[in-house]
Amino acid sequence: MGNVPLLSRTLLSAREAGIVDAHIVLGYDAEQVSALVMSHRPLGMNLHFYLNPDWHRENGVSALVPRGWIACGPFALLMGDHIFEPQALRRLLVAPRQDGETLLGVDRHMSDPSIVEEATKVRIQSGRVTAIGKNLGQYDGLDTGLFVCDQLVFDALDESCAAGDTTLSGGIARLARRGLVRAVDVGHARWCDIDTVEDLTMAEELLATGT
Repeated sequence: MGNVPLLSRTLLSAREAGIVDAHIVLGYDAEQVSALVMSHRPLGMNLHFYLNPDWHRENGVSALVPRGWIACGPFALLMGDHIFEPQALRRLLVAPRQDGETLLGVDRHMSDPSIVEEATKVRIQSGRVTAIGKNLGQYDGLDTGLFVCDQLVFDALDESCAAGDTTLSGGIARLARRGLVRAVDVGHARWCDIDTVEDLTMAEELLATGT
C-alpha cells in the first residue's frame, strides 16, 4: 500500500501512536513476511515474532500465541490487516482503564454501506459493549480492530476456544457479558479493514486522497 506492506503500515501507525514493542504473530509464509516487515521496520520499534502453526484457524488462536511473552500490564491488541490513523489508537492508550477491563475502539460515524456490511458491529449501553458480532441486527457502532487489554483477555479467549468459538470476538463477547469491555469512540479518525481486493483498492484511494 503506497509502496509500504500492509502490516508495516499498521506498525508505523502504532509507532506514531507511541508503541515501542510489537509482538507479531505469523502464519502462512512466515519467513517471507517477517523479512518484509523487517525491511520496513519503524524507527524506534522493537519487533518480536511468533509462529502460529494453526494459522488457518480463526484470529482468537493467533492472539493466544504470545501470551507468555507479554507483560502483565495493559497492551494494545491490533489486527494485521487493518490500517488506521495513529490518533485512533492514541485515544485508547490515554483512556482510563480498570484492571481486567478491555477497551475497544468504536466508530460511531461510519455510514458507508459496503464497510458497514462487512464490519463487526457492537451494541453499547452506558459506555459498555454489551454485544459484538458481524450479524447484530441493532448496533451502535463498528469494531475498528483496536483494543487495549490485559492478561484477562487471554483467559476469555481460552474459554471461548474451548467452547468451540476460536474468534477474537468470541473472547471479547465473554468479557462483554461480564461488563468488562468499554467502548472508546475514535471520533472521525480513519481506519479500514482489508479483506478483499476491493477493500485494498478503497484503502489505496483513502491514502491517496487523505479523505
